[in-house]
Amino acid sequence: MNKMYALALGLLLFISCGKDKTNAGEDFSKSSSTETSDPTSYDPNRGEGKYSTVDLGTGLNVAMAAEGEKVAGVKCMSCHKLTDERLVGPGWKGVTERRTPQWLMNFAINPDPMIDKDPELQAQLELCLVRMPNQALTDDDARNILEYMRQNDGVK
Repeated sequence: MNKMYALALGLLLFISCGKDKTNAGEDFSKSSSTETSDPTSYDPNRGEGKYSTVDLGTGLNVAMAAEGEKVAGVKCMSCHKLTDERLVGPGWKGVTERRTPQWLMNFAINPDPMIDKDPELQAQLELCLVRMPNQALTDDDARNILEYMRQNDGVK
């Protein structure tokens, strides 16, 4: 009886982990965007997206950073560390010193067009071997995560 149960469970797991027929043959390593990559129109300081500026206010917004920590814990920390160590994706230490707030917001909300155009992101992709998935972050989620990143980088 135990062998039959184990066999049935194994078969169920095998079937549930198989490819969905609607996705068979799709290449998920590439962007689903139909937009053609045009690196000449890409602004490496702003990225690709709706944010051309981000008002950071004066100093760290502790409440936003706390909310950002919660969202990042669910959506980001399985692939990123707060140190400079790479997990699946690069570590976050110093990211707010290397990238502008608008770049970070645009990338968090919609990473695909930026990965397609940004030479540094393409080089990072070659190291990490995994595209950052679109986590369907809201503008508020992304802004809170940005504040959490700033806190991690020592902004007071």
